[in-house]
Amino acid sequence: MIPVLLHLGPLTIYSYGLMMALGFITGDFLLTRECNRRGISPDFANAVVVWGAISGIVGSRIYDIFDNWPYYASDPWSMVFSGSGFVWYGGLIAGLISTAVIARRYQVRILTTFDMCAPALILGQAFGRMGCQLSGDGDWGLPSTLPWAMAYPHAIVGWSARTVLRLDAHDQLVAGYFPGVRVHPAPIYEVLLYIAIFALMWSIRKSAPEGRLLSLYLILAGLARFMVEFVRINPRVMYGLSEAQLISIVMMIGGVAVWYLTAARAPVRAATQAIRA
Repeated sequence: MIPVLLHLGPLTIYSYGLMMALGFITGDFLLTRECNRRGISPDFANAVVVWGAISGIVGSRIYDIFDNWPYYASDPWSMVFSGSGFVWYGGLIAGLISTAVIARRYQVRILTTFDMCAPALILGQAFGRMGCQLSGDGDWGLPSTLPWAMAYPHAIVGWSARTVLRLDAHDQLVAGYFPGVRVHPAPIYEVLLYIAIFALMWSIRKSAPEGRLLSLYLILAGLARFMVEFVRINPRVMYGLSEAQLISIVMMIGGVAVWYLTAARAPVRAATQAIRA
């Protein structure tokens, strides 16, 4: 675990930031390949990635600030200079909005754009979770005795009774720290699931109908997060489920809706295109 890679004067290079950068670079490479395959200007890919990166980082931090306002209110500088504190769902929402704006500007169909972005996006999530694993930003799971359970003694958020938690009999998070405690390496679980989802979507991208990759992303990414949350240390807010699980359910419902709506529109669109031809 290496939370901080190096210091350059007042500048600190975090391992999480490096993995995010690698995720954006990989996403740009994949999206550029898709643009070349579809005959779209590579400038479109660059614009999507650059503005998606900026809006995603800002959105993920804003979401975390609202979610943990008492902490940030007590230390306002941490809103900008903290090396942790990013919530993926905030970045996803902001990234989708910026991508839709870019697609409209370049006159590329929004569904086509989201399909092109979906494989790169899920692989970017895998890189992000690698960053969580390296930095120890608190995304680990509940205490575990499984053979692959591990400790995060150098975690950037600390390794103590405040950050090592467990669920009591009433699904409330309480201190779970004791000497030698190990926990579920939840970031690794997500990395493996996201890479598997990426492999599936990348393998079918050439033959998938419009909207199919977007729907698969929403369904499978939502399902992956929903499952991992059962061993994560996030608070349970409703029916024994965490906030992330409730959002995952919305994602999966949205994915199913996109699947059926695009499947129903496909014959109509094909007929329209045949008439125009």
